[in-house]
Amino acid sequence: MQPKTVKTQKTMIKKLVFFATVTVILASCGEYQKLLKSTDPELKYSKAIEYFEKKDFMRATTLFDDISNYFKGSERSETLLNYLAKSYVGQKDYYTAIEYFKSYTRTYPKGKYIQDAKYMIAYCNYLNSPDARLDQTVTHEAIAAFQEFIDFFPESEKVPDAVKLMDELYNKLAYKELLNAQLYYNLGNYLGNNYESAVITASNALKKYPTNKYREELSFIILEAKYQQVLQSFESRKTDRYHNTVDEYYSFISEFPDGKRRKQADKILNEAKKMMNE
Repeated sequence: MQPKTVKTQKTMIKKLVFFATVTVILASCGEYQKLLKSTDPELKYSKAIEYFEKKDFMRATTLFDDISNYFKGSERSETLLNYLAKSYVGQKDYYTAIEYFKSYTRTYPKGKYIQDAKYMIAYCNYLNSPDARLDQTVTHEAIAAFQEFIDFFPESEKVPDAVKLMDELYNKLAYKELLNAQLYYNLGNYLGNNYESAVITASNALKKYPTNKYREELSFIILEAKYQQVLQSFESRKTDRYHNTVDEYYSFISEFPDGKRRKQADKILNEAKKMMNE
């Protein structure tokens, strides 16, 4: 009988906890509904801050938005606008948050939260930056916003973070170019000389993003694509393209002497030499 008694007690405790939780939720909802109907902006303001600090950002946003016109032009308006922007960040609605942070920078260009607002515009764009395979307009906007932040506040303690996130975004742009170069390479001679397009795309990526982490992959595509052009050239162009490939090989191993593509690069050189000697 003892095990059954213990099981019954546990069931009762679970029920009590459940009913207590429901009671708290209902009471909370009732309090919130009363707040929405309240005509006391000071009460709504203090309660909105309480919700914000409890990370109940949806309720905080609603209350802040409800009283924003009442406090417009007052000393409290600046703080309220900052809270409102951050409440949208808490909801992961970064696009709306950006608009509120931008509104803050326009309204209070020398405000006490201006540094944070400038950074958050960039950071929210960073969070909105899509997968490398998609359009990268937002990524460029994030980079521009981070650069603006660094230019305005070069001594800020957030500058190292801004630089780090910019590097990450530049790497994403470089990766997108790498995907494009790989696509051209894989297309080969389909409807034109896509090997040349691969070389141009990869070369431009190396120029635009010189410190990106995909340098070896981009450089190897250039070497590989030039070699493929040797293989498929008319005799009149084969010698020039062969020399271009050899030059590219030495440029590649000079930068990546112990790179993961070294063996493949050596193989390309040996095969190219063998073909030209035949």
